[in-house]
Amino acid sequence: MHLTGAAILAIFIAVSIAVIVVLLHFTRAGQLLHENIQDRPRRRFFLASISFFITFFAVRAIVYCITHHIGGFGFVIVGGAHIHHLVWGILILLGVGYGWLAEFGNGTDPSQRFASVLMSLLYGVGAALTLDEFAIWLYLDPNAYWGHQNRDNIDAIILMGALLGIGAWGAPFFAALAGWRKKAAA
Repeated sequence: MHLTGAAILAIFIAVSIAVIVVLLHFTRAGQLLHENIQDRPRRRFFLASISFFITFFAVRAIVYCITHHIGGFGFVIVGGAHIHHLVWGILILLGVGYGWLAEFGNGTDPSQRFASVLMSLLYGVGAALTLDEFAIWLYLDPNAYWGHQNRDNIDAIILMGALLGIGAWGAPFFAALAGWRKKAAA
């Protein structure tokens, strides 16, 4: 069976989100996260930053494979039109925004906490898919992705922003996780 780059990316994102959700709900990592980042918005920022970084890396890897003819990857073509991944990112962001307007994931019961984690992770995914093609929507030129319109600078800024976000919002969690691992090793 031949999978397109979009299908592989969708599978990768789904598996990544599932792994993160399982880790947060069924391991000590979830408890440490709640103990050390008690403020829900900070936890949401932290989770969105993680999914942003993972998605950004996966998209860059898939685009690299497509452009260098590695594997069976290819662009998504519908009716002769190339559907850029920023379209999927915008759709995800619209869905997450609508969900948060409807206060999906804002309660305190376990299903609402799960929804909060899911919405945060999806927000990071949507933002990464959209911002990865920032040059296209900035210049309204599909060739800008491959051109010299400071594409490398934009990538570096986005990647660094995600890394800084993970560090800033997750610093207490990482410190607690490091302490927990040291105790377990002793």
